[in-house]
Amino acid sequence: MITIPLGTTGSFLLDVKPEHLASRMKDPTLPHVLATPVMILAMENAALSAISSYLKPGERAVGTAIDVRHLAATPVGLRVVATAVVTKVDGRQIVFDVTAHDGIEEIGKGTHERAVIDLRRLQQRLDAKSARSAAARES
Repeated sequence: MITIPLGTTGSFLLDVKPEHLASRMKDPTLPHVLATPVMILAMENAALSAISSYLKPGERAVGTAIDVRHLAATPVGLRVVATAVVTKVDGRQIVFDVTAHDGIEEIGKGTHERAVIDLRRLQQRLDAKSARSAAARES
């Protein structure tokens, strides 16, 4: 991983569509507004946008923590802009301040953390875990 400067910023745009609504994803009796998990997804994508150019081949950054508040409802048709700013880098751990705005008001804010991982090493651990799980099912 190349050193990531504090203040590095990324963004992600989301045009709110019917498939992004809480009433579609969770409970049809909910209002037709942007679902919190979709807002969080936009924030995570903004964080990835901020750091993707600093990752070496074979590295990726995975989410490890999220602490956000969903502050305001957003209907279909508005564009959400999520922004992430790097506030701390500690080895492979990266901390971001994240916000989301729907063009009218701030709809969410908080912090998000990601860890840089080596894809090959992760796959080795997953393969070993799957093998242990299969062995346990057979016994």
